[in-house]
Amino acid sequence: MAFLEIKNISKRFGDSVVLNNLSINVEKGNFFSFLGPSGCGKTTLLRIIAGLEFPDSGQIILDGIDITNLPPQKRNTGIVFQNYALFPHMTVSENIAYGLKIKKITSAEINKLVDDVLEKVQLINKKNQNISLLSGGEQQRVSLARAIVMQPQLILFDEPLSNLDYSLRIEARNEIKRLQNDIGVTSIYVTHDQSEALSLSDKIAVLQNGIAAQIGAPKEIYFKPANKFVAQFVGHYNFFTKENTSAIFNYAINDGQIAAILPEHIGIHKTIDKSNVVIKDILFAGSFIEYILNYRGTIVRSIATTPTQSFSIGENVLLSVAEENLQAIS
Repeated sequence: MAFLEIKNISKRFGDSVVLNNLSINVEKGNFFSFLGPSGCGKTTLLRIIAGLEFPDSGQIILDGIDITNLPPQKRNTGIVFQNYALFPHMTVSENIAYGLKIKKITSAEINKLVDDVLEKVQLINKKNQNISLLSGGEQQRVSLARAIVMQPQLILFDEPLSNLDYSLRIEARNEIKRLQNDIGVTSIYVTHDQSEALSLSDKIAVLQNGIAAQIGAPKEIYFKPANKFVAQFVGHYNFFTKENTSAIFNYAINDGQIAAILPEHIGIHKTIDKSNVVIKDILFAGSFIEYILNYRGTIVRSIATTPTQSFSIGENVLLSVAEENLQAIS
């Protein structure tokens, strides 16, 4: 039996079906992400797990107990919100202790629990500072500490890094993974950012219009997408018709299929002959170079991390891919 069972959950708002008979199982101790674009149902599903929304049908089972109709305070879950939801007039330690005080445990125990969690999130030296004096990354860690200190069975993350700049987002992402590994608490993470889901998760559910388009480990999702939607959203694959696959790469696929190829799997090569592939743009991104190519009106993207040749915009080139890196999908 899975630790968290999401069983046949459906939810509609007016005429809009947000979740459509969705079922997902999450194992104990896993870091599990709901990944998808805006409107796919991932935040609504998180709110249903938290008890902030109720499904039209279906069940939420946590550690063998049906919590579908329980209020949030009876679910033993912690939530890390997108906007942190901290009390600006309180200190760091007061924010973290707030939920413990409601539980009416002793002051000595509260102080010990707060200090322990502040050590974990490396903010013990900021315990008496006002929240308003902290950076965004530090506030995010306080929000995480406030959830952890309640010792929940399940922690829910509602796009917690979206308000941070790039460098802080990477730092906070690593911190979340470190803490989850140390504590071992089962975690659900909602995001539209593929890199976050891929780097943090043990498993990912890619959601599309209220259903799970694919559920699997990060490598499986990235390298073996179940359909065109997953390939396009997660890996930014290139897609080629049967005719183009044959013309460009000299590989055959079946009728009704398209070839999906990751940008990093497409090689570009110089040619002394005229070709139908033209470099339209070259984008330097630090750790890699991205080439935007045009094949008879079709845009193709190629990524090179260690380019061995230099190319110019407007240059005609040839493309190549290893057959094992070409996937035929419907």
